[in-house]
Amino acid sequence: MAFSVPITVRGYELDVNGHLNQAVYLQYFEHARWELLRAGGVPGEKAAAAGIGPVVLEQTIKYLRELHLGDEVTVSCEFEWTGGKIFHMRQQIVKLDGTVSARVDVVAGMLDLKARKLVADPGAALRALAGSPDLLGL
Repeated sequence: MAFSVPITVRGYELDVNGHLNQAVYLQYFEHARWELLRAGGVPGEKAAAAGIGPVVLEQTIKYLRELHLGDEVTVSCEFEWTGGKIFHMRQQIVKLDGTVSARVDVVAGMLDLKARKLVADPGAALRALAGSPDLLGL
């Protein structure tokens, strides 16, 4: 089951067309990823203190339906562990009526903040820090 966070579209996030600016969708997705890590027991400061941090290597977004001022949505986030130095995250922005507004597929890793290279096993690195590794799919 995917983790999700609620968000309400705010006026300053709209573009000249009166709908949510395309870059803000990415901010919503990023917010959900950080909230998932926090809920799993790995807030940013804890990861940084352990010498690691998440990095996005690639993301492919599909915009499916407009979002407007006041729209209430949930932003979901789910890990997909594939082995090796990278992992995938699947995310959606869904309106309260069930309409999917956007989807993103993310390829990510965990960066060794000193060596500036991806850690060999990001799942193991997160599992060692997590208070609730099950939320992280571990």
